[in-house]
Amino acid sequence: MKSDMYAVNALLETLYGICVVALALYGFHNLWLSACYLLRPARKAQAPDSTFRPNVTVQLPIYNEQHVAERLIDACAQLNYPPDKLQIQVLDDSDDGTTALVYASAQTWQQQGINVEVVRRETRTGYKAGALAYALPLATGDYIAIFDADFVPPPDFLQRTMPYFGDYSNADVGFVQARWGHINRTYSWLTRCQALALDGHFVVEQTARDRSGYPFGFNGSAGIWRRECLEDPQVGGWQPDTLCEDLDLSYRAQMAGWQGLYAGSLEVPAEVPVQLLAFKRQQFRWAKGTIQTLRKLGRRVASHAAWSPVTRIAAFAHLTSYLIHPLLLLMLLVTLPMLLWDIDPARPLAYLSIFSFGPPLLYALAQKRLAPERWFLRWAWLPLLMLMGTGLTVNNTLAVFQGFRQQGGAFLRTPKFRIDPGQSQWQQSGYQLPLQPMVIGEFFFFLYAIATIIVAWAQGHYGAAPFLAIYAAGFGLMVGVELWQAWRSRSARDNLRRQRDRARLRAEADRIRG
Repeated sequence: MKSDMYAVNALLETLYGICVVALALYGFHNLWLSACYLLRPARKAQAPDSTFRPNVTVQLPIYNEQHVAERLIDACAQLNYPPDKLQIQVLDDSDDGTTALVYASAQTWQQQGINVEVVRRETRTGYKAGALAYALPLATGDYIAIFDADFVPPPDFLQRTMPYFGDYSNADVGFVQARWGHINRTYSWLTRCQALALDGHFVVEQTARDRSGYPFGFNGSAGIWRRECLEDPQVGGWQPDTLCEDLDLSYRAQMAGWQGLYAGSLEVPAEVPVQLLAFKRQQFRWAKGTIQTLRKLGRRVASHAAWSPVTRIAAFAHLTSYLIHPLLLLMLLVTLPMLLWDIDPARPLAYLSIFSFGPPLLYALAQKRLAPERWFLRWAWLPLLMLMGTGLTVNNTLAVFQGFRQQGGAFLRTPKFRIDPGQSQWQQSGYQLPLQPMVIGEFFFFLYAIATIIVAWAQGHYGAAPFLAIYAAGFGLMVGVELWQAWRSRSARDNLRRQRDRARLRAEADRIRG
């Protein structure tokens, strides 16, 4: 009997210890990237040949984007680039009213001398990767720029990216990635938190990897590819067997000898999700696709002789970053039985706390770079971002498990609503997502965290209570916001339906009187 007790005790402590050590390593990774960002010299900001003007194709993959499709096409049509060297391909896979808007917008710009073409397929095979691969043989450009539907590229985008390719010292540069900005940063606490997280990735992480010579990912939008790289047989072009076709392609390109270049000084604004369910769908796709890329390329990364051991470790840290979420969830699940076995979970947390400063420092550096005068006001949203990240553990853990089990899968789009001064009533849009069954799981873990806090407090393990409270607050935040947004959306739809009914009745009354 005692041996069984010792075995259970050892198992619980081992699982908990693995979680603590792994999370500490990811915290150290953030500190390491912050140090690389601060200490490694920056690449030259601008290549010398600013007159380099080759043929460029701009590809716009679109699927059911009635709110933002015209805005995107308009922005790309106004790129400051010689019209005879610019081709715009609208890769429209839509099956709703977006298609009519796309054709009308394309015709408007064609009449003004801008080469805007609509490319449609019979089926949506391969989703975004399939659309990009299908359209490439129809492209006339030697360089391929890509923008998702929610982006608004600035007019000088090509003027500021093409010189990098024109520099002969950059002959092996396969792609250039610009930094994402945020059109609707201040719309809500949710958009502020997303902007804070994305800024940390784009300002510090991407810059640090670029300066250090570590592989980094093309982010799927606001970047430009050398066509020769895309068509290189050793690279293999766009492939639809992961949900992060961009990350997959960029790693294959870099292992084939091509280089990525990060243009962090060039900002391309985009819309971040305003509906929590849309944000969770986006995170699910990114988490699943990243793990699929790890599953697909992990062995090649581990054995890639051209990369140093440190570079390979940096690549694995990048490709495994979403493992943080199942580790956090496992840590919570193990804590309650540990407490019931009278094992204090607070002691190992002291080691984790040493490296827990990694993410806050990274986000602070990003805001200090972007907004020196008001960086603290942006960074002050960090506690909510921490709760949101903790609340995502159920969503992203499921995505990680699916990523390990299968390649490919349905590419579920993130709905965009054009949240700017011209339109912000997203609750009335048909693109909003309905409440998902996952909210039940999140509510279960909210109750589980509450129960664990009660047990910890009752047994006098007060040091564990604040850490457990983060779980409870994170899951409670997810459940509360999802239910609140669902109620607001239903109310908005009901109000819109009543307004339409009243307008119809007034029109009918006017007809009768007339």
